[in-house]
Amino acid sequence: MSEPAIRTVLRMRAREGMEAEFQDAWASAAAEISRVPGNVRQELSRDLDDSRTFVITSDWIDRDAVDAFGRSEQREALTAGLRDLREDAARSTYELVSTVSATKPLPIRVDLTTRISPGEEEAFERAYQIVASRLAGTPGLIREELLKEPGSFVYHIFAEWETEQDFINWVEDPSHADQSGPLARWLSVEFARRVFEIRWRPAQHQRTPGTPEFPAVGYSTASRTVAAPAVGAPTVAARTVAGRAKAPTPRPTEVPVPVPPVAAAATPAPAAAPTQAPAASDPPEAAVAAAPTAANDVTTRGGTATSELDVLVVGSGPVGLTCAIELARRGIAVRVIEKRPDAAARADKAIGIHCRTMEIWEDQGVVAEAIRNGIWLHGQTVYVNGKQTHQVDWAGLSDLPYAHLGLPQYETERILSDRLASLGVTVERGVELVSFDQDPDGVTATLTSASGETTVTRAKYLVGCDGAHSVVRAGLGLQFEGGLSMFPQLFMLGDVQLDWTMPKGHLLRFVRIEDDGDFTGMLVCVPLPGDGRYRVATLAPQPLQKTIGSGIVPAGFWQEYTPPSLADIQAVLDDLAPEPTTASNLRWSSTFRIKHGIVDRYRTGRVFVAGDAAHLHPPAGGQGMNTGIQDAWNLGWKLALAVRGLAAPTLLDSYDAERRPAGKAIVDRAVSLAFTDEMDMEDEKAQFLLEMQMTMSYSGSALVGEDIGTDGVLRGPAPGERAPDVHGLTRFGVGHPLRLFEVTRGTRSTLLLYVDETVVEDDVVEAENLAAAVRRQSSGEIDAYLIASPDAQIPAHLDISVLRDSVGNFRNTYDPRGITAYLIRPDGHVGYRSARARLAGINDHLQNIFVDAQPTAGQSSD
Repeated sequence: MSEPAIRTVLRMRAREGMEAEFQDAWASAAAEISRVPGNVRQELSRDLDDSRTFVITSDWIDRDAVDAFGRSEQREALTAGLRDLREDAARSTYELVSTVSATKPLPIRVDLTTRISPGEEEAFERAYQIVASRLAGTPGLIREELLKEPGSFVYHIFAEWETEQDFINWVEDPSHADQSGPLARWLSVEFARRVFEIRWRPAQHQRTPGTPEFPAVGYSTASRTVAAPAVGAPTVAARTVAGRAKAPTPRPTEVPVPVPPVAAAATPAPAAAPTQAPAASDPPEAAVAAAPTAANDVTTRGGTATSELDVLVVGSGPVGLTCAIELARRGIAVRVIEKRPDAAARADKAIGIHCRTMEIWEDQGVVAEAIRNGIWLHGQTVYVNGKQTHQVDWAGLSDLPYAHLGLPQYETERILSDRLASLGVTVERGVELVSFDQDPDGVTATLTSASGETTVTRAKYLVGCDGAHSVVRAGLGLQFEGGLSMFPQLFMLGDVQLDWTMPKGHLLRFVRIEDDGDFTGMLVCVPLPGDGRYRVATLAPQPLQKTIGSGIVPAGFWQEYTPPSLADIQAVLDDLAPEPTTASNLRWSSTFRIKHGIVDRYRTGRVFVAGDAAHLHPPAGGQGMNTGIQDAWNLGWKLALAVRGLAAPTLLDSYDAERRPAGKAIVDRAVSLAFTDEMDMEDEKAQFLLEMQMTMSYSGSALVGEDIGTDGVLRGPAPGERAPDVHGLTRFGVGHPLRLFEVTRGTRSTLLLYVDETVVEDDVVEAENLAAAVRRQSSGEIDAYLIASPDAQIPAHLDISVLRDSVGNFRNTYDPRGITAYLIRPDGHVGYRSARARLAGINDHLQNIFVDAQPTAGQSSD
């Protein structure tokens, strides 16, 4: 990071009684100013002798950055936000020739830890030696060594730097990618860092003998672990005032942050978050701020208060729309706001619709419309260094309900918006979330419309689906974590027509990996509707990396630049495509810089984040949008139960417990594959299912369980896994076979009780009674079906729907024994299974989902 060269000082005096609103307005504007290129830090100070006098101090890299800010929208926002709140203003600008520190910064040690796969030791150590040689002469780097834990596959890169700022400067320099390339494929998963201040060491071990190197300290002489500071964050001194719920606050605790060979800097924070008190009913880390006692008492300058609703969803991309649909179809009063004034009407970044997402859309009733507007992807072809290494045909995966679909994101948003409108909810466009506070009973959100009107609304819960620049994420003070994901990258995208002989309908990947392991090129081409049309995605070439790919980038950052021309895209094709081709008819293009990662938590109290607000991925794999849709799919049914007062106290905790590990695994894998040949598994079908998120499991969740019985054998889908579809079920009165997905479709859980020919009539009656008890205990939120083998004897007139496994597909897929119970959650995952269906076991499980789920009076628990 460059040292600041210009400091601007703006003195203002607030109108009487407007001091608090002045602070809030500055904090809101500061959050946007922090994203202006060249801004280093900002600070708001308040005169202790005159509480109405404030000083806004900003440091800038150079005068050009200051001049550019003076003409920017962010400057206008600051001026407009403070215009009616101040009496006068005076400005001064200083050129900073140098800065003087009161104390010498302490040198640091950085411990970078990674785990590699067996058999990769030699390759990893050779790659490290290459990177270490490239690091020679890096300003501030004193020495570095590679350590290995005996008898394990865990390595430590132990580096010593003159100061932590030297370390951060290196991390944010674009040349970082050139230096660390050979290690890239190992530094994206299971990677962590710790930073230590060197407090003292004997004189004979100091770098300059006889020269005092460390300040005197009156406490411990031991090394201590410290968290990296937030680069660009305001320095909060005795007189500094920070805004409320506007941006992340650096947390003093250590958070492992995986990075390339030296860890990345923490997220810049434009303003500090408020000190908040946890709600008694929330997790210990949940922080909530005091709010007005009643929604109708909430007022703002020039604004009005609105009535309370159940859930406020911020953002109308595919994630926000999915969340709103799931709430609306369950009768929840949901409001969706979107600051973009108009719906997307052209190509966007997300294209691929995963197989699992297609199943979700079938349940939501939009899959047919998606198929009509999309294009099927038939396979994948991979070239490494110009030679074909893999070609997979997905036609052999006919056992899946749906294949991989190509569909532009604007079409996805249109289809989901129409579905939401059919449920009586319309997206409110041009409405922006400014700030929010929460208390034990709800969330108070301040909104502005396109006309500038300010309103306040109360909601029981708030869900932030507001993308890479999430206001909700900033307001919660969430910190990003990631491996190689903490390293910013510059991407180019474009929709073009190509004339080549590549396999029709195949997703194409071209990568270049040098002999020393350097990853020096990546191009992905995804088929689009239309003859020869493709979405191309690539790392921007070096000339663009050097010209617009520099500067501090916060984790989770997404910044657009001048779109690439057809010539820019043609140059990449000439460089990486395995056969000559000419790009033509450029319909849309984008250049953007991103810093991948995942936040440290998905929930704080009554506020949640999902999609890009929670995690960012490389654009080439289609992981981001599909993962975000699954976030909303997981959260929607749980949040609806909570709103209706039916949820167990810990049900909402399971959102973070289930989705964050899943999100981290997907981020790690997406980043890892972006720096390899894209095919890392021998079983090509297994890799496809993994990439399509068909094998994603919540097996580690406290919300899933099983009772395997006395023999300890259950071989069907395990708790937490996706419940597979089954064909060939029959039902009296229905003249055609049924699919299991037709049975489990909808907004409720489904209890499947299987009986075979070994079960006697009394057992069948017991299963009937069990189903009735479960329906009562769940307040009708569980549907129940009895699935009978072809030869099972079933009494007539049972008070439970009966299906016949006429061709044995259910038995072959779920492998039931005698009486077997499977509880399928509304999101299509197995919540519970039992080898001997008993009310006691099922009830224990239901207590994790439903409030007051207790055995019915007089009902046998066995």
